[in-house]
Amino acid sequence: MARRMAGQGRQINLSRRQVALGLALLPLTGCAPARPDKDVAFIPAKQAKTLAAANTGRLVELIKIDPSIRLDMRYATTNNFTGTILYSEARAFLTAPAAEAVVRASRTARAEGYGLTIFDAYRPWRVTKKLWDATPVGPKKNYVANPKRGSKHNRGCAVDLSLHDLATGELVEMPTGFDDFSEKAHRDYMGAGALAIENRARLQRYLEAEGFVGLSNEWWHFDFTGWEKFPVLDIPFDKVG
Repeated sequence: MARRMAGQGRQINLSRRQVALGLALLPLTGCAPARPDKDVAFIPAKQAKTLAAANTGRLVELIKIDPSIRLDMRYATTNNFTGTILYSEARAFLTAPAAEAVVRASRTARAEGYGLTIFDAYRPWRVTKKLWDATPVGPKKNYVANPKRGSKHNRGCAVDLSLHDLATGELVEMPTGFDDFSEKAHRDYMGAGALAIENRARLQRYLEAEGFVGLSNEWWHFDFTGWEKFPVLDIPFDKVG
């Protein structure tokens, strides 16, 4: 997710139940706009072909340019904070420059015995809208990006990921799991074990060396520098050419 606040575990669990209920009732409700604000560059599904092969804003599938990257696409399963499936396919895309930067980070990680595991990358705008519509008004709304402006995920310029050990294939220890909303997920949290803190710093080093900036309250989330130059996209995975 793009916008989050720290909170107590009990409150977060309630938020997850409420979001899941809202998603189930979504056909009966909905208050988000039909597109982002007019001043936001936007490419809907029907204009997918405008992202030509030579366009730096085109979406690139990560495993096609680096088969060593592993996918654990949580929003294509129920193993996410909503408890519902939001993606029809478990695929990971980024804009071309961001994708190339991730591949360089992957190469550095492999040289040190680690691989990249992707939890989320490009997110169609319609999914952000669905999440926004489903989340009750109140403090919990701060956990969801406002579709009026679109998110960095919608631009193909944000990636959520962790590391796995190439020798064992297992995810390395981190301070929390993915989509943890507590202060333990913050980058400056030092209450975790020494190995988890070391692994968090290692992941950050790989990504920041290639032009990404880590989100302060999510150790797994990185934004590509220059994201504001890219349009918000609402292209389903099966329409990415």
